[in-house]
Amino acid sequence: MRKNQFAQLLKHYLSLNGKTQRDLASALKFDKSTVSSWCSGTRVPKIDVIIDIANYLHVTPGDLITKSNTSKDYYYLNKKTKEIAQEIYKNEELALLFDAARDASPEDLQIVYTMLSVLKKNKKNK
Repeated sequence: MRKNQFAQLLKHYLSLNGKTQRDLASALKFDKSTVSSWCSGTRVPKIDVIIDIANYLHVTPGDLITKSNTSKDYYYLNKKTKEIAQEIYKNEELALLFDAARDASPEDLQIVYTMLSVLKKNKKNK
């Protein structure tokens, strides 16, 4: 495995998940300097640590080791769609709301949107 390739993929998946090197270091109980060495391509972690990193980033260990032309990045048509899909994936309540909205009529969706807008406005004004 090439160190630079692992570093690029690690940085890519950290960014995709909205995580920082500090977040990863804290979650896996490593010094930030250790994570920094992985991200700079100076060092590569052992396979058991790669598995832990993959679990933390919701990817497979292979995603961190091998760059593939069938990467998940090519699935989405644009960056905004990818960001929304990732947010729904990471937020269970948002996923439940999205699932419930799939069969809703456009009118029902507008009602729910209006309700959420009012709730957010009321919360902001408190």
